[in-house]
This record gives sequence, C-alpha cells and structure tokens, in this order.
Amino acid sequence: MGRSSVLLIYTGGTIGMKTDPVTGTLVPFDFNGIYDEFPSLRRLDVELEVLPFEPIDSSNVEPELWVSLARIIRENYDRYDGFVVLHGTDTMSYSSSALSFMLDNLGKPVVFTGSQIPIGVLRTDGRENLITAIEIAAAREAGRAIVPEVSLYFQNRLFRANRTKKHSAEELSAFASHNYPALADVGVGIHYRTGAIARCEGEGAFAIDTAVSREVAVVKVFPGLTEPVFRTMLQAEGVKGVVLETYGAGNAPTFDWFIRALEQTVSRGVHVVNVTQCVSGSVNMDIYETGRRLQDAGVISGRDMTTEAALTKMMCLLGRGYAPEEFVRRMGHSMRGEMTEE
Repeated sequence: MGRSSVLLIYTGGTIGMKTDPVTGTLVPFDFNGIYDEFPSLRRLDVELEVLPFEPIDSSNVEPELWVSLARIIRENYDRYDGFVVLHGTDTMSYSSSALSFMLDNLGKPVVFTGSQIPIGVLRTDGRENLITAIEIAAAREAGRAIVPEVSLYFQNRLFRANRTKKHSAEELSAFASHNYPALADVGVGIHYRTGAIARCEGEGAFAIDTAVSREVAVVKVFPGLTEPVFRTMLQAEGVKGVVLETYGAGNAPTFDWFIRALEQTVSRGVHVVNVTQCVSGSVNMDIYETGRRLQDAGVISGRDMTTEAALTKMMCLLGRGYAPEEFVRRMGHSMRGEMTEE
C-alpha cells in the first residue's frame, strides 16, 4: 500500500493568520508554503496538496461555500484518499453539518478543523489540530479509510460533524458533541472508537446533491414571547421551514394563540421541526401535555439533533423538493447519524 494522499482545502478562519514580522499585525498565511512553515509535516507519510480559497471570515459564510466544497470533493474524489477543510470556528458546525447531508455514499474522510489561536502565534492550537487532522484523513486500515465520514477535529478529539456545537468562545476545546461519543481520542496515540464511526453500506457510487434552500428560519421560544412577534417570525415572507427551539424535552407554551399559530403555519405547508434549547438530551413530545399539543399541531420531532444539524438538514431537504409526506419522513429519521433513532 502506497502513501496516502490528502487534499487540504483552506477557506479562511483564525488558523490561517500569522504575524507580520514588520508591522506585528495578523495577516493571512500562505498555505502554498506550508512545508516551509511546518517542516515537521514532511515526516507524515502523506502526499499533501493544498487548495487555498480567498480567505472568508466564517461569520460571512453562505451556502455557496458549502456547494463549492462539495464540488471540489467530487472533482477530486478519485485523486485523494482524504480531505481536510480548514474553516473558521464560528460557523464550522453549520458548514460541516451541511457537507454531511450533501455528500452521498461517502467512503473517504472529510475532516474539518481550525483553531482558536492564529497559526502564526507561538502557542497556537492550530499546529496540532492541522497535523492530526491530516493524519486522520490519511488513516487507512486494510486499504480502507478508518473514518469515512464528515468529521470535526479539535483539541484532541474527533467528532461526527453533524453532532457538534461550538460551546466556547475562549477555551481551546471549543467544540463538543453532547449527544454522541467522540469518534476518536488523541493522546500519545490516536484511539479510534470504531463502533461509533459510520460506514457507507450502500452499493451506490459517491455523488453530491447541492440543492439548498435558504427559505428557513430559527425561532427560539422564551418567557414573554408575544403573539404578534411569534406570528411575525412564522409568517416571514418565503419561509418554508422553521426550526423551533423549545425548552427541555421539547416543551413550549400551551397558550391557545401559540398552538393556533403553529397549526396555521403547518396548514400553509411550512414545516416546523422541534429541537431543544438544552445542549444535551432529546426532544420527546410524548412526555408532557405541552409536547403532545405541538405534536398534534403537526410539529416534527427533531429528537436530539443540534440546531446546526436540524437547520442544514432542512435546507438540503427543502432544496431537493420532496413532497410534504416524504420531507416529514426524512426529517424525522437519521440520514447521516445526526440523530439517535428510537
């Protein structure tokens, strides 16, 4: 078996900044000179190529970036054994979740990573994140990729991408996966949890589906929410899908106006998916009356999906133009391991 090959795709983010020796300010790092900056990469038994984008602040990420990434992976799928995507941390969970739904029959690693401290700063976390992400993307066993799914590596832990959430703006361990175990823990060695890693069992060839709808909204319930405000959010022009962030196990107000507004929204053909505001746990609309009333109103249970996964999954499913019944079926069941099936 020859050396593994990895395509490193740089989109922007903190990881791509270094200190200008003259001005002392942070400037974009030229990843085409990555071996000069990090000669230790040569010690990896990996053929590495770099594809840099014009750097994008992750706060400005749009679905067009997801489409571009999917197309790059498709165009280079047969040339490389794995892919690493360098991305800003603020929207990394959105982008990586979206990619997981766009890539069909994926049999190779797509590893997202970034950093909290610029790669040009002495104590950066970016160096280790970058090197280990490349190593994971290149890892094979008996000729097969060890992690053939879209994942996110950060601070010694590898997660399923569509299970992640950025939970800290300051800690180096910026990401967490509260409802699904890590795919790997990294210390002296890399310990893969093979039972947690998804493998494509289908016979179909790798393909992408880049249809994405922007006609979505996230609505968060809170004490003091008024009927006019709630209706305004649900009735925003063009909205076809709403991710409703509720309390606890999927509970929401039982005021008549609240339930009536949801019923009327669903009757207009707008899909509403219920996810919890809690960082861990699951929606269960069978426990309390509040949940049952949402269910009766036609709200779909998002179970233990993150908001990031629920939103990007909704965008992808709406983009594919499924009939209402098929949309509900697909939204309520796992596509890429993003939710726990009962």
